[in-house]
Amino acid sequence: MSSLSAGLAAALARGLAVFPIPAGARKAPPGWQALVSRDPGPAWPIDSNVGVGCRASGIVVLDLDRKNGVDGVAGFAGLLDQQGCSWPVTFTVATPSGGQHLYFAAPPGRVIVSTIGVLGPGIDVRAPGRLSGGYVVGPGSIVGDRPYLVDKDLRIAPLPDSLVRLLCLRPTRIRRGAKTGDVHATVDRPPAGTG
Repeated sequence: MSSLSAGLAAALARGLAVFPIPAGARKAPPGWQALVSRDPGPAWPIDSNVGVGCRASGIVVLDLDRKNGVDGVAGFAGLLDQQGCSWPVTFTVATPSGGQHLYFAAPPGRVIVSTIGVLGPGIDVRAPGRLSGGYVVGPGSIVGDRPYLVDKDLRIAPLPDSLVRLLCLRPTRIRRGAKTGDVHATVDRPPAGTG
C-alpha cells in the first residue's frame, strides 16, 4: 500500500472528511468545501494529495511548523509548560518540514477559528471556524518529494481544556502579513461574563 493510500485510509478510519488536493500541492482547489466527504468513493483522483476539512470533520488541528528558523514544536512545548500541561496524546502527522499536525476533536458548543501564530511563532490553528472552516494537508500527501506521515497512530483526543481556554479567546484585530499574505489575529481576554 502506498503512503498516500495508507494516509487516506488512516484519515477515513478516524471519520475525517477528506477532499482531493492536486498532486504535489498544499493549496486546496477553489471550492474545496463542496468536495469534502467522509466517503470519497472510487472516483478519488489517482496521486492527488489528501485535504482534511476541519469543519466537516469536527476537528481542530494544531500545525506546528519547523521552518525559516522557527520551531513551533519547541514553542508549543514551552506553551504547555507555562500552562502546566503535558504533551497531548492524540493522532499526529509528521510534516515534510519536520513539524507536526496534532489532531483534536473540536469542543461542542465552542467556536474556534483558524489562526496563524496567535499561540506563538510557528504554531498555527486549523479549525471549524465560523464560515467554511480551515483544512490541513492530510497523511500520505507528498509535497516536494517529502511525505506527510502518520507519526502517532492513535485515536483523535478531545481538545484539552487548557487549549480550549486559549483558543476561545476573542480576536481583537486581524491584519495581513506584509510578506506572506497570511492572516494573523491578535487575541485579548474574553469580554466579562463570556470566559
